[in-house]
Amino acid sequence: MSKIEVKNIYKIFGAHPKKWLEAAQGGMSKEQLLAESGHTLGLRDISLSIEEGSIYVIMGLSGSGKSTLIRHFNRLIEPSAGHILVDGVDVVSLNKRDLEVFRQKKMSMVFQRFGLFPHRTVLDNAAYGLTVQGVGRAEREKRAREWLEQVGLSGFENQYPHQLSGGMQQRVGLARALATDAEILLMDEAFSALDPLIRREMQDQLLQLQAKLNKTIVFITHDLDEALRLGNRIAILKDGELVQEGTPEDILLNPANDYVQSFLQDVNRTKVLNATHAVNPARLTLTMRSRPAHAMDRMRALDYEYAPVLDGKRLAGVLTAEAAERAIQDGVRDVSRYVEDLASVPATAGLGEVLAQLVHSDQPVAVTGEDDEFIGMLSRKKVVELVTPALADTPAPADDAAAGQQAEPELEHRDQAA
Repeated sequence: MSKIEVKNIYKIFGAHPKKWLEAAQGGMSKEQLLAESGHTLGLRDISLSIEEGSIYVIMGLSGSGKSTLIRHFNRLIEPSAGHILVDGVDVVSLNKRDLEVFRQKKMSMVFQRFGLFPHRTVLDNAAYGLTVQGVGRAEREKRAREWLEQVGLSGFENQYPHQLSGGMQQRVGLARALATDAEILLMDEAFSALDPLIRREMQDQLLQLQAKLNKTIVFITHDLDEALRLGNRIAILKDGELVQEGTPEDILLNPANDYVQSFLQDVNRTKVLNATHAVNPARLTLTMRSRPAHAMDRMRALDYEYAPVLDGKRLAGVLTAEAAERAIQDGVRDVSRYVEDLASVPATAGLGEVLAQLVHSDQPVAVTGEDDEFIGMLSRKKVVELVTPALADTPAPADDAAAGQQAEPELEHRDQAA
């Protein structure tokens, strides 16, 4: 279910935005608008749907409009046109009093530069949102202490911000945002000011908290690695326009244009993609009760050297053509006693883990889901293409081609069987 619906948002910065809105809606470029009017196009026709309980990442380079967009969600910036619906309520239509209540109860925000009050203790900073809500001192301090403990700052309650490291200050900011129990958390470049190691720790912290809290989080970043690690879905902006939106896998495997591709060139795909992406759909499966002659006929028809065998939906193992021949000769009714073990990896296994297994064995590998449910056979060819897409169309070296007619057909069978 959608928690936030962004509908056709435009933002024009300047003295007379309404006067130039029609021109922007008609497609006037950002450069032309600035040259003719002195106005700056911040956002053009942005529409997004953000699911409840998800981490939704909005990313882009400086000037792309990502921070401008997130500030529309709680109307720190007023749109020139468009609507933002939160639980079906149009935030743009709220009066001043209703907007104040909305900001206090519905959304909390974590800023890039922490936004802590230097003259307040860590405890008072963490409790500040509750103070604004009018919560009594004892209750707000109790809740603030609980959240400081959640973010690993128990014992630092009486310190001041200048006594803390950058990472610790950001944890205070996170505790402050969470203490209000708001349903939506807005995080504007929240980790970008941190050192890489601390940044990774904060990402871990956020993912751990989200697993327990299931908040709706809108996260702004310019770092694709961070976006791919955190986001359930990602929106990429350029010059105030939405250029691509989708799951991390969608964007990684199908970049919309050169701008998106430029973000992807240094991404370690093994950390983003998993075994599911390298599966060949099942074309042939057998059961434990398959008759040997029937199994052999089906494998011969597809020129397969083996076929996976299922016990219900679960992977039981593999039947080789050689084993099927023995079963026929032995005159048995089914193949159950001739099924051999088959290596498998879980669907959630990262391609880095998959690669490690493939390096140490040339045997076929199955991919399984929950309760060992069979999904398909792992394709070595797809693994290579996914990890090194630039090499996907590269011809095999001459000595590989000459090394044997056996190797390539065998690989093909492994990829296709199932």
